[in-house]
Amino acid sequence: MVYITEDMVRRRAEHNESEIFSLEEVSLHQQDIEKIEHLGTWCRELKILYLQNNLIDRMENLSRLKKLQYLNLALNNIEVIENLEGCESLQKLDLTVNFIGRLSSVETLRHNVHLRELFLVGNPCAEFQGYRQYVVTSLAQLKWLDGTKISRSERIGACQGLEEVRRRVWVQEDEYLKRRKKEKEEAERKGAGEDGGNEDDASNAAVCSEEDEEQQEKEFWHTPCSFTPESRLEAHRHLEEKRRAKEKSMVKTEKPSRTLITVDGRVLNVNEPKLDFSLTEDEDNNSIVLDLSVYRPSPCPSHRHMDSSLLDVDIQPTFARVSVKGKVIENLRSISHSSDGRMFQMVLPVEVRPDSSTALRSQTTGHLLLTMPRAKCEIKVTRTAPRPIRRSRSPEDRERRNKVLECLEVNPSRHRALALSSIVPHQETTEGPLEASRTAAPTAAGHDTSSEEFVDDPDVPPLV
Repeated sequence: MVYITEDMVRRRAEHNESEIFSLEEVSLHQQDIEKIEHLGTWCRELKILYLQNNLIDRMENLSRLKKLQYLNLALNNIEVIENLEGCESLQKLDLTVNFIGRLSSVETLRHNVHLRELFLVGNPCAEFQGYRQYVVTSLAQLKWLDGTKISRSERIGACQGLEEVRRRVWVQEDEYLKRRKKEKEEAERKGAGEDGGNEDDASNAAVCSEEDEEQQEKEFWHTPCSFTPESRLEAHRHLEEKRRAKEKSMVKTEKPSRTLITVDGRVLNVNEPKLDFSLTEDEDNNSIVLDLSVYRPSPCPSHRHMDSSLLDVDIQPTFARVSVKGKVIENLRSISHSSDGRMFQMVLPVEVRPDSSTALRSQTTGHLLLTMPRAKCEIKVTRTAPRPIRRSRSPEDRERRNKVLECLEVNPSRHRALALSSIVPHQETTEGPLEASRTAAPTAAGHDTSSEEFVDDPDVPPLV
């Protein structure tokens, strides 16, 4: 059962800065409210009150709303018009599609002297013979009934034969009340039978297949029943149970804790978003290249690309990690929007340098390209093409080639020593100062000669 709470009223009073004491208009429609309460205490200044499409069965707790001008209670379970005498300023009352069968209760609105419009269409009393004539004569202040203006001639004509019209209306009202009493008794018996069968339903719920559920659902909505407040409540409860069962089935079980690195420090390979990838080595740049397919063809234009803000890249020396956030594309099967996203992690075959790594998006394919240089450079062995071997045509050519190679050999020592013979030519004559000096030197080294044999020639320079 849904109650009118202060928080509910404050949320509907946003235009009044959530202040309810001075609230003049509030809309509480489609809230499954079953009882009117607190509004006469909290909102004394109300002028317009919307309570349509709820489960309200009684008009109560409204007598303190002295300034209320418009009350909308359409599509509820109200059976009697009552407790509106205190609404002195009431001008418009909407009771469309309720279960008002006691038409005589409309006479309680005589005290609302300012009432100008009344809607009773869709109620059982609107089917009574003489319904409009009875209402027009009962409420002299009324100007409009069910959206149709009451003319002066109609009011004069309604006063003619009024007693007969009232007598006829009272008979129809009694018949309706007797029929309504039987409907209530039948509903009570049906409710008691359902309560007794709840245990059996609970035991059979586990073995109930989807086909059985569909069959039961079809039977529930296609079985004829009278339009009563009980049937409307039953339909509402049925829909509420289906909604709760659906919400319960949609509740996701708690996911196990994600393990990216084990306790012993071992990095694991993880691909939660189910991305296609390729890992290659670029030998020319001495780096590792990881290509992630974060784009896949999709017929939906909004799912063709994933924004780069939904990607978070983290490169470490031994592994690369990419966090994919949000709902990416149709083929990724509903990646939930979360703060951490779905993880893609791959262990690298060699150690890389994170500070020199780059992450780029392709403008044509949308792929994410991670380029990671190696931490240790490897020595590359360049292969040279072998020199072609020239085959000699004859043995003479081979001997000629060997001779040429021998002629190219040079003794390096011949370039370092100084050849004195090429500077001073050799003389075989015994005359001259060189010959005398050459013969005198060993004599001086071997034995001492007499000074008489030596003749000094002033024309010969001294030896150094």
